[in-house]
Amino acid sequence: MSDFLMPSLGADMEEGTIVEWRVSVGDRVTRGDVVAVVNTDKADLDMEVFTTGVVEELLVPEGVRTPVGTPLARIGSGDDATNAAQEAIVPTDAPTEPTPQPEPTPRSTPAPEPTSRPQPTPPSEPAHRPTPDPVPTGGVGRHHASVVLSPLVRRLAYDLAVDPGLLHGTGPGGRITRDDVERAGHHRHSATPRARRLARERDFNLDGVTGTGPRGAVRAGDIERLTARRASAERPTLAPTPAPSDEDRRRVARSAIARVMERAWREIPHYRLSSTIDLEPALGWLEALNAQRPPRERILPAAALLRATALAATEVRELNGWWTEDAVRPSDVVDLGTVVSLRQGGVVTPTIADAAALGIDETMVALRRLVAGARTGGLRGSDMGEASITVTNLGDQGADEVHGVIRPPQVALVGFGRIRSRPWVEGSTVGAHRSVIVTLAADHRASDGRTGSRFLHMLERALTDPDRLAGPPS
Repeated sequence: MSDFLMPSLGADMEEGTIVEWRVSVGDRVTRGDVVAVVNTDKADLDMEVFTTGVVEELLVPEGVRTPVGTPLARIGSGDDATNAAQEAIVPTDAPTEPTPQPEPTPRSTPAPEPTSRPQPTPPSEPAHRPTPDPVPTGGVGRHHASVVLSPLVRRLAYDLAVDPGLLHGTGPGGRITRDDVERAGHHRHSATPRARRLARERDFNLDGVTGTGPRGAVRAGDIERLTARRASAERPTLAPTPAPSDEDRRRVARSAIARVMERAWREIPHYRLSSTIDLEPALGWLEALNAQRPPRERILPAAALLRATALAATEVRELNGWWTEDAVRPSDVVDLGTVVSLRQGGVVTPTIADAAALGIDETMVALRRLVAGARTGGLRGSDMGEASITVTNLGDQGADEVHGVIRPPQVALVGFGRIRSRPWVEGSTVGAHRSVIVTLAADHRASDGRTGSRFLHMLERALTDPDRLAGPPS
C-alpha cells in the first residue's frame, strides 16, 4: 500500500489543485501512467504515478486546493487485486473450502511489534487486508451469512452503499462480480453509511445530489462541504465551480511568478557577467548536419546552446546546485531548467533531466517536447523537477542580451540573446561573424566573479568544439 502525494514541482510551490482525475477506483496503474491533472498556478500538468498497483481510493476530489505532500490517492499492491475485475464477492450458497485455523501462540511468546504504521481507513469502513476475508452483511427481507470480499470490491461496495448479501451473482458458478456491485449502486441513490448518517443529523435531503465518489456516490466530505455552503447562505449543491478564464489564469500565473522573483531579489546577492561568443564553428557544423536530414530531424541552434551550458555546468560545479542555509550544495547531475514563454502570457520552466548525458539529438528531442508540452498543456509532473541551473533564451524575441533573475534555491542563471552578425576581428582582419551575447547571473554567496568567468570560458569552449557538442562525454 502506498499513497500518491501532491508533489512539489518547484521551490515556490506550496499548494496544487486536482483539475481532473484520469483514473477511477479499481483501475490498475503502472509506474509512469498519468493519473491526474494538477494545476500549479502556472500551468496544468499531467501527474504520473511512481508505483504499480490498483487504485483503492481517491482521497481528494477535483477542484480542491491541497498543500504539497498531502495524500491524494491510495494505491494497493497488485497482488491484492490481481483478479479484482472478476473476483469480488462469493455468494453464501457457493461451495467453499474450510479455512485452516492458525496454530495457537504459546503464552510465553510475546506478540511481535508492528513494523510500520497502519494505513488510515475511512470511518466505519473495515480495514483493508492482503487477502479476502469474511464480512458480515445484512439486508431487508432475508437472512445472510458472511460473504467474502476482496479489499477492492469491499471498498467499492462501501462507497456505493451496496449490501453484497442482497445481490445475485452473474459470474461463473453464481459468483458476484464487481459489475454486479456497480449495477446495484447505479440503480439506487448511493451514499456511504457515514454520509447518510451525517445527512440525517443535519437534515439534508440527498435527492438529486451528485457526490464525488464512484458513479456520483455521496461521501461524508460532500456533506461537510454542503454544510459549509449552507452556513454561508449558499445554495446546497455539488455542482463544480466555473472553470477559470484565461485572464484569471494569467493573473494567477503572474502572481506566482511575482512571489518567486520578489524572494529572489530579496534574498540573493546577484553578480552578473557577460561574454560575446563566436558561433560560426557551431552553426557551420549544424548547417552541414541538417543538410542531410529531413526538416523534422534538424537541430536548432537553441539545442546547441543548451548542450554547451550543460557541459560547462559539469566543469564548474559551484554554479550547478542549490543554496541551502549557509552553503552551496552542488548537484551530481545537470538538471537543466529551460524557460518557455506561454502564448497566453507568463512563463513556465520545465527541466531536462541529466542534460549533460544527452547528445545533441537527444537534447533537441527533449527541447521540442518540453516546448510543445508547455504551450499545449501536455507537460508531466516529471518535467517539472527542481533544476540545478536554468537557461533563458530571448533570442527569438529579438533581444540582443538578457539579464535574468536567479530562481531560488538555484545559484545561477544563463541568458542567451539574439544570434546575429557582428564585426569580428581575427588577427588583423575584420569580418562579420554570427555570434551571441551570453550573460551569467550568479549568487555571490555561492561563488565569485572568477568562478563565473571560468564558467563562461567553458561554455565558449563547448560552442567552438562541434565534436563535444555532438554526443555525451565518454
